[in-house]
Amino acid sequence: MLRIRALRALRPRAEFAAEVACVPYDVINTEEAAALAEGKPRSFLHVIRPEIDLPRETDPYAAAVYRQGAAALRRFEAEGTLVRDGEPSVYLYRQEMELLGRRRSQTGVVACCHIDDYLNDVIKKHEKTRKDKEDDRTRHVLAQNAHAEPVFFMFKDRAEIAGLIERDSGAGRTPLYDFTAPDGVRHTVWKAGDAAAYVRAFGAVPVAYVADGHHRTASAARAGAEKRAANPGHTGEEPYNWFLAVLFPASRLTILPYHRVVKDLAGLSAAEFLEAVRRAPGVKSVTAAKAAEPRGVGEMGVYVGGGWHSVVFDPATIDRGDPIGSLDYVLLYERILRPVLQVGDLRTDKRIDFVGGIRGPGELERRVNSGEMAVGFCMYPTTIEQLIAVADAGAIMPPKSTWFEPKLRSGLLVNTMEG
Repeated sequence: MLRIRALRALRPRAEFAAEVACVPYDVINTEEAAALAEGKPRSFLHVIRPEIDLPRETDPYAAAVYRQGAAALRRFEAEGTLVRDGEPSVYLYRQEMELLGRRRSQTGVVACCHIDDYLNDVIKKHEKTRKDKEDDRTRHVLAQNAHAEPVFFMFKDRAEIAGLIERDSGAGRTPLYDFTAPDGVRHTVWKAGDAAAYVRAFGAVPVAYVADGHHRTASAARAGAEKRAANPGHTGEEPYNWFLAVLFPASRLTILPYHRVVKDLAGLSAAEFLEAVRRAPGVKSVTAAKAAEPRGVGEMGVYVGGGWHSVVFDPATIDRGDPIGSLDYVLLYERILRPVLQVGDLRTDKRIDFVGGIRGPGELERRVNSGEMAVGFCMYPTTIEQLIAVADAGAIMPPKSTWFEPKLRSGLLVNTMEG
């Protein structure tokens, strides 16, 4: 069963919350981070993207970068931008935004999870991690002695937890923070009334699932293991065994598609490419389309030669009992990308790129029309049920198969290993 623990959060003073809160480290590059933090000394980007405060030529993995991030975190606390709660608490974190034509809201429970639950597959994963990215975030955790950014978990809905969330984030409850970020997402945070009630309720949850934050989760486990190895009196309850997470009921979450674009057609003309797709084993039909978005699982939109086409896979050739083989992303790779376009390893082939669903099919059109890319594939999103089936099977999805929106803001709640 899942273990959670309350934390003595290091968090912004209420008047600074909107100024401190920032996008996660992995959705922007160094140049974008520098632009967002310009003229904003309290932006948490100074902690999670500390290279922005060093000379441009600095190696992003230099020891100075990790020292700079730790110094920024200490400065925020010393100056009173961040303050520490007096007692351990559990928090509620709500995000609201306009998405896909309607107002969406998701409220999660903020607490600490145990690294052994991740190592023992009580917290299940569905993506591979890259060692270089793990190394980077592990060094940040160890240098700062803190988990500066939460990971994004989900769990199958439970009525008891839903009742606790409604009680502590409902009408009449005064929030710690309530602001709308520049991207239009509203962020609201409350302190739970009875932390022990959440600990008990989550103790009946058999598993949780990593939705977004595989590298941060793996890095928390690695940092904890290093501290554990250095402590001959290790018990398993030390602060380094616990890391920061926001746990959302699965039914409240929205997965957006992760589209694909490819630089060339492997020597084919647009017409020859479409004919090759039409003849590909397992493809049922290729037809001209007015709309980009596919209508359901087993269908995708293809933009090539200035127009959209609908590609439908033959359902008789799809084993829906295979959680990996039945994914549209796998079908696309095995039936079109690899045999027709000669795309190799999705993690290393420089001819393919990925476009998060929040940008929509217009971004595919732009990149193809500009000549930067030759073809775009507009995907139907992975479902929550598919993600859970893959994780439960102990399998791994292709890279860039899920895009969760909205993203968690960093800097609102920090878990330090001192408290």
